[in-house]
Amino acid sequence: MRILLIFALLIAAFVAVTLWRAARNEAASELHAPPLGQIVEVDGHQIHALVKGTGPDLVLIHGSSGNLRDFTFSLVDQLSDRYRVIVFDRPGLGYSDPVNPKGASIFEQAAVLQKAAAQLGAEKPIVLGQSYGGSVALAWAVDHPDALSALVTLAAPGKPWDSALPRLYVLNSHPLWGRLLPPVISAWISPQRVAREVEAVFTPQAAPEGYAEHFGTGLTLRRKSLRANALQRAHLLSEIDILSPRLAEISVPMQILHGDVDTTVSLDIHARPMATEISTAELSILPGIGHMPHHVAQSDVLAAIDRAATRAALR
Repeated sequence: MRILLIFALLIAAFVAVTLWRAARNEAASELHAPPLGQIVEVDGHQIHALVKGTGPDLVLIHGSSGNLRDFTFSLVDQLSDRYRVIVFDRPGLGYSDPVNPKGASIFEQAAVLQKAAAQLGAEKPIVLGQSYGGSVALAWAVDHPDALSALVTLAAPGKPWDSALPRLYVLNSHPLWGRLLPPVISAWISPQRVAREVEAVFTPQAAPEGYAEHFGTGLTLRRKSLRANALQRAHLLSEIDILSPRLAEISVPMQILHGDVDTTVSLDIHARPMATEISTAELSILPGIGHMPHHVAQSDVLAAIDRAATRAALR
């Protein structure tokens, strides 16, 4: 009995310290990387948006585990001289509210962001999405075809695949482990592990100097963000199964950019078939480029956005 009591006390102490460390780390992360823009309320949900520049409206949608700071590192400043750029934190990430406690689908996210863009005066923007954000952009195009002028996808999933969901997402989306594991990650993950994960996203390129500091990796490691992101990723494949047969409905000018050494989202599984099925799509294959073209092949991305704007008669 004494051993059981000591064991229970140790567990209680570990839980208390873990929750304290998680709360401390989250507060520090938000202090280090505060909101950059304004809050738009959509159907009772707060959506964080940054608006910068003048010109045709351009919406940027970030990927999995991200926030709008991914785009404000350098891309927004390269665009704001000729576009009115609107960058969102996707629902449940950054400083935007979750819109579904079970994990907002790409269709739900597209609907919320489309309404937020309209509130900001962007009735028919160019919509750009990277990685998971590209799937949201595709959902925007098929569900709200009259609410965009052109579409740009970067390393975006759009077709079904057969690889397994990474174990971390399996655990963090689980009804039980998804409640227990995020506080442990938030409290105890090492800076070295975080740095390795950032570098892995950019493979085979390196992350730009200062990127992780600007991005605010701690925002991703908050308990609510880990949970929301995992639920979204866990449901993505089934949502792509629904989306994929509708891709041929896309009628706005579309630019598809994809690196040929992207090991996160396959060029052959996603970009090539989409380019064949969508009559308005133009595919640009980026030799030697991985999953983050908006940082490591920025001139190609800027040119693709300009082509989309020209094709949509916005420039």
